[in-house]
Amino acid sequence: MSIDVLSVAPLPPKLDRQMEEAYSYHRYEDVVARGEFEALIPRIRAIAANGESTVTAEFIAKFPNLEILSVFGVGYDGVDAAAAHEQGVIVTHTPGVLTDDVSDHAIGLMLSVARRTPVADRFVREGKWVDGGFPFTKKVSGSRLGIVGLGRIGTAIAKRAEAFSMEIAYTDRAPINGISYAFHETPAALAANVDFLVATTYGGPSTRGLISAEVLAALGPEGYLINVARGTVVDEAALIAALQNGTIAGAGLDVFEEEPHVPDALKALDNAVLTPHMASATHETRKAMSDLFAENLAAHFSGRPIPAKVPQ
Repeated sequence: MSIDVLSVAPLPPKLDRQMEEAYSYHRYEDVVARGEFEALIPRIRAIAANGESTVTAEFIAKFPNLEILSVFGVGYDGVDAAAAHEQGVIVTHTPGVLTDDVSDHAIGLMLSVARRTPVADRFVREGKWVDGGFPFTKKVSGSRLGIVGLGRIGTAIAKRAEAFSMEIAYTDRAPINGISYAFHETPAALAANVDFLVATTYGGPSTRGLISAEVLAALGPEGYLINVARGTVVDEAALIAALQNGTIAGAGLDVFEEEPHVPDALKALDNAVLTPHMASATHETRKAMSDLFAENLAAHFSGRPIPAKVPQ
């Protein structure tokens, strides 16, 4: 007996094909366009989503036989996991396997914006070097690093930063046992004491606008913001103003409030390095994410322990 799975978001092509082979697989937009959605509702036992999906309590409640909601991504802030759990639906995601890539990318953004690498690249390509040398930039090694959210990714960034002899501090909901890095109660307090502020916290309503105008002012005109968390974690309008006015020195951003739409004001700034939510987008990591996503579903339907449940 085939198992009906509804996909509400794009998955990588190879994983998409794998789902078609393993399940009776339905893409939400297709079934709605064909007028088949209502008839399909009672058959759906699994929903496939990605880290950018919005899956509301109302949507989850439509499916009386839903057993599992599997997210391709570590973040699931758009999914009402509490509502799913109340309905007895298991929620899974793909943590751990993308930690290295996201951490590497955060360090890359830090180096790129501090050393102004994209601007220097254009400087060479446009033939400006013949008219004089490139302006001096910011040294990264030995600088002070502040991490907002010291989870898997934050900890991995800190380990990499140790190789740069950086002085590391962090903020989180509470001090973490066994961590020797300096703890600050708030993002603003942390920002006031670092050169680079890296956001790695979870997304969702509780962290919306966490990096506020106040935090950016505390970071100051020689400070840099790096965001590899969620675009909503940063007050984007306040950030644009801070970059335009010299409130902070620069920003390296992999995530934005309204992806894939990035404000023209951000794109116009030379003191911002922008990448298209690609921190985990390597062949190796996306394969590992795909494997874990598929195993979460397969384990549930075969009665094996599920590797990566979202806790209730």
